Amino acid sequence: MARYEICLFDLDGTLTDPKEGITNSVAYSLESFGIHIENRDDLTCFIGPPLQTSFEEYYGFDKQKSMEAVNKYREYFADKGIFENALYDEIAGLLETLKHGNYKIILATSKPTVFAKRILDYFDLTKYFDFIKGSELDGSMSKKGDIIAYIMEALNLPKDKAVMIGDRKHDIIGAKENGIDSIGVIWGYGSRGELETAGATVIVDSVTELSYAIMQE
Repeated sequence: MARYEICLFDLDGTLTDPKEGITNSVAYSLESFGIHIENRDDLTCFIGPPLQTSFEEYYGFDKQKSMEAVNKYREYFADKGIFENALYDEIAGLLETLKHGNYKIILATSKPTVFAKRILDYFDLTKYFDFIKGSELDGSMSKKGDIIAYIMEALNLPKDKAVMIGDRKHDIIGAKENGIDSIGVIWGYGSRGELETAGATVIVDSVTELSYAIMQE
């Protein structure tokens, strides 16, 4: 039997590279507060964590102002930024292999579920997923640990057969909070050091390594 049977995947920085769309959306939002960003690379810290948390952490916004910032972000993201996105090489092939191997494939993302579903549809990935869970538009259920807990309880999943796969510390910490293993991927927006410090069970450099880490006996 394979070590894992249930794969929980993060979206941004794990399955797709959303840099252009997310940074453009954040810049659009900040501009409405009189904050002009010249270099979009300065905004890659927004990729992965809940948006509201990032506006609070990186720009000192209070909760009300950060929610206003999230709403401005969505003005750009909902129709344009969502499609300024690219599928990482070999991801579709991995998902197809896992599907044929009867793995249960689940999306666990801090992005609102409604946007996550549109992105999976856009890249023709929805057919591989057994369950899709993201945050709510009102900002609730945005913490990765809460999302994983919801999935595990709703589907009555065995912890010893499940693994969370993601590129940021939030994915690893959320997995640990729920007593499941984690695989950190370094092609996204978290460094190897970040993933090691968070306590990833395994860290991989490529989709080929990820495939082996999931399917090893």
